[in-house]
Amino acid sequence: MLSPGVESQLYKLPWVCEDRTQQPLVLQGPLDCGSLLGFRAVYRMCFATAAFFFFFMLLMICVRSSRDPRAAIQNGFWFFKFLILVGITVGAFYIPDGSFPKIWFYFGVVGSFLFILIQLILFVDFAHSWNQRWLCKAEECDSPAWYAGLFFFTFLFYLLSIAAVALMFVYYTESGACHEGKVFISLNLTFCVCVSIIAVLPKVQDAQPNSGLLQASVITLYTMFVTWSALSNVPDQKCNPHLPTKNGTGQVDLEDYSTVWWDAPSIVGLVIFILCTFFISLRSSDHRQVNSLMQTEECPAEMVQQQQVAVSDGRAYDNEQDGVTYSYSFFHFCLVLASLHVMMTLTNWYSPGETRKMISTWTSVWVKICASWAGLFLYLWTLVAPLLLPNRDFS
Repeated sequence: MLSPGVESQLYKLPWVCEDRTQQPLVLQGPLDCGSLLGFRAVYRMCFATAAFFFFFMLLMICVRSSRDPRAAIQNGFWFFKFLILVGITVGAFYIPDGSFPKIWFYFGVVGSFLFILIQLILFVDFAHSWNQRWLCKAEECDSPAWYAGLFFFTFLFYLLSIAAVALMFVYYTESGACHEGKVFISLNLTFCVCVSIIAVLPKVQDAQPNSGLLQASVITLYTMFVTWSALSNVPDQKCNPHLPTKNGTGQVDLEDYSTVWWDAPSIVGLVIFILCTFFISLRSSDHRQVNSLMQTEECPAEMVQQQQVAVSDGRAYDNEQDGVTYSYSFFHFCLVLASLHVMMTLTNWYSPGETRKMISTWTSVWVKICASWAGLFLYLWTLVAPLLLPNRDFS
């Protein structure tokens, strides 16, 4: 919907580029009708997918096993599901513009904030699994190569984080200006150093043997990415090289204004989104805490053996007769958040301003910065929780 070819076809429709007076926006001066078309289309497409998954989230509440008739809907009826999705999508394009974009923008902000936290939880889990498996390989094989590999990637992630901090100070700050950006970068750098030190404290290591600098380096690098993404939305041309340049009078020339959908932070964010969505969809964690949080559980060894026997006999095996292996409702909830997150990522967190231009706002900046702080707090809690709650099992 954001590609120039699709926008040009939407532009030919008489109703998509009119205001309340039914006058074409293109006749009212230097108005960016093309970006408004793409923005409207993306919002309606993602509204359709979010509504689709929200409907199934409500439908699948309290499904305990495959004996529940609703489980058949979860695992089948694909033709009718796609038909419902197409119907909702077509209907979404008939939603009057009015206040819909502003209201749906804040829905997207909240949903994207929550999905950023889920992304960080998945990164923590990935780093824990990675560290644990390579340490086990090193002990089994008695080979220093596995330790060298862990050291190399830890060093690489910290090096990339330091480079990111330096580049952000160079491109997103100026002497005597951009004080917010300087504070954000400095605070997040300080917080990352603190959690890295806490991760290797002797008491934390005793309580969490698998904790180490690899996990801290992954979290540090992800925090720097979120900070970079936040700075790319700062609505100040001096502090944001992605915004259009100002003319001699210090004003942005609207005739030369072009909405930047695909900048570097958006592309990287979209790649991370795709990876994390696959991670949510395909994998159960090795850790009980993450499984409990993500509403999944590992498949028992006996069930795996039974399934293998059934496959060898050419029969389909239902491994959820006694209990579902993941929460159907929570799975759809994650995909609701994913729909909102990809909507905000594709539109670069822009919203229409008074000039009918797609502009960046401080709302997106603060949401991303707060998400980075909340994520660091979650990681810090995984480190200190066994010390603060010694009577609970965190193994």
